[in-house]
Amino acid sequence: MPSKFSYQQDKNPTLNETKRPRVINKMSTLFVRTLRDNPVDAEVPSHRLLVRAGYIRRAAPGGYTWLPLGWRVYQHVAEIIRQEMDNIGAQEVNFPAMLPREPFEATGRWTDYGDNLFRLQDRRKVDFLLGPTHEEMFTLLVKDLYSSYKDLPLSLYQIQTKFRDEARPRGGLLRGREFSMKDSYSFDIDDEGLQQSYDAHRHAYIRIFERLGLPFAIVSAMSGAMGGSKSEEFLFPCEIGEDTFVQCTKCDYSANTEAVRVGTPAPIDAAQTPPAQIFDTPATPTIQTLVDLFNSRADLQRADRQWTAADTLKNVVVNLRHPDGRIEALAIGVPGDREVDMKRLEAQVSPAEVVPFDETHFAAQPKLVKGYIGPNALGLKHSTGVRYLLDPRIADGSEWITGANAAGKHVAHLVHGRDFTADGVIDVAEVRDDDTCPSCASALIIKRGIEIGHVFQLGRKYAEVLGLSVLDKNGKAQTVTMGSYGIGVSRAVAAIAEATCDDIGLRWPHAIAPFNVHIVMAGKEDDLITKTANDLAQTLDASGVRVLLDDRVGVSPGVKFKDAELIGNPIIVVVGRGAANGVVEVRDRLTGIASEVAIADAAAHLKSACATS
Repeated sequence: MPSKFSYQQDKNPTLNETKRPRVINKMSTLFVRTLRDNPVDAEVPSHRLLVRAGYIRRAAPGGYTWLPLGWRVYQHVAEIIRQEMDNIGAQEVNFPAMLPREPFEATGRWTDYGDNLFRLQDRRKVDFLLGPTHEEMFTLLVKDLYSSYKDLPLSLYQIQTKFRDEARPRGGLLRGREFSMKDSYSFDIDDEGLQQSYDAHRHAYIRIFERLGLPFAIVSAMSGAMGGSKSEEFLFPCEIGEDTFVQCTKCDYSANTEAVRVGTPAPIDAAQTPPAQIFDTPATPTIQTLVDLFNSRADLQRADRQWTAADTLKNVVVNLRHPDGRIEALAIGVPGDREVDMKRLEAQVSPAEVVPFDETHFAAQPKLVKGYIGPNALGLKHSTGVRYLLDPRIADGSEWITGANAAGKHVAHLVHGRDFTADGVIDVAEVRDDDTCPSCASALIIKRGIEIGHVFQLGRKYAEVLGLSVLDKNGKAQTVTMGSYGIGVSRAVAAIAEATCDDIGLRWPHAIAPFNVHIVMAGKEDDLITKTANDLAQTLDASGVRVLLDDRVGVSPGVKFKDAELIGNPIIVVVGRGAANGVVEVRDRLTGIASEVAIADAAAHLKSACATS
């Protein structure tokens, strides 16, 4: 396949009577400006280096312009994705970015997306949105054109700009308001077909990320606002990642921390537990002050061991703002040695939004005493009407120290099931290293990562709402079952930069680098250096190697070297004083290894290095 960047010969014979040489990309004419200093708003290495090396420029908060170097990398990433999607039989389409309100109203997502949705009106005051994702449009397109089981299975995909009004865009391309995404959708007649389509996409994603040179972990995930059943994320393990996930130290279990589920412990026999008793506990509004008091007072001490935070029951109250604007108070009971993980909570209550339960709300609920909240003031059965959910670690029959709903008072020996009950269970306590694996009971370890892909088994949610059905073999209407599969294309560029960069610049793999070889003309600007560099560039380009020639006049070799290292093409060739001795220096940017190569052998050597990388 010819390079999409190759020069195309003019077919007009009057203007192209002789074959013109291909145009070599040169630093003297390339639209690029490298920077010595980091941009002030850049928080992560990929953002800093992509701006400094002249790949992207900030256009607006959360929006970036792709410059020629960056656009080349983006196109190479997109081409690899296209090739692997085409290999599983998926077909590319392209939807508009501005979408009508009605389909999103039908599925509820016009409201569910809340403030994250960019909404606008045309001159007739008709509502539109800038698409954050395209499930509705794909569903309606297939509904419009297909009506028989014979048309299925079908997989369609697009690479399109998406829009989400992020409250805090950060990390450059990693978390923007405008970003590029490959989203694909499978359509099948039954669940067995869905599983086959899901597996095909999953395997295609593995091949894509392997070709991109991106390390990844596949983890179980929450479906969230997307809906559906099975969901998995592809995460690039990285310390600056916003996602946290767990991996088992023994088995193959791995999951986003939002999706980790704790096993329910066996009931405890509370027959010998003393009756619940309220104690005066002044000045103990925190778990630590409470534990210290119980361990210091003779009438509260344990005979067998010291009290710990894990013996206390912490009750946290938040508000849920539902898409229709309704505010609901929710209390959550967790062991006192753990916090409520707000990201896990948000994932479980979506599409509701978690907002603080502040002083005004406490004032409206005088039976909820801040710092001394106990379960007997909570729950639908009680006068506050606040829904009360418990962490699954709170076993039936377990005893606790917790608030007594009065300032300066706590209750001890309070037994779950005997003295209090909850309205349900919610698994939102923080997950820690060495927590128990729900699959094999071994220890878990926590890692951070950047989400680079996500696959969902949507099922029939969108097809049912939007009326997508086909006739089966017996002529009966069957609702189509769907899968949804996304890859952040612009995010993948940033993730690869994070994965491969070093202290001095970017280091792109050959498959996605803007150029394979960066030739630097160093030393005195004499005829030999100029001719050697230009001849080598022409020979490599003619053989299909992507070449960038730094031919700038009046720029010191040191500046040229720094720019070459910053830009990060995988091979740097220095044509300098060694040319007089018939050699050039070849530096491998990925390994740091440098060697001298005879000029006569340089083209073949470099072509081989590019082909085998």
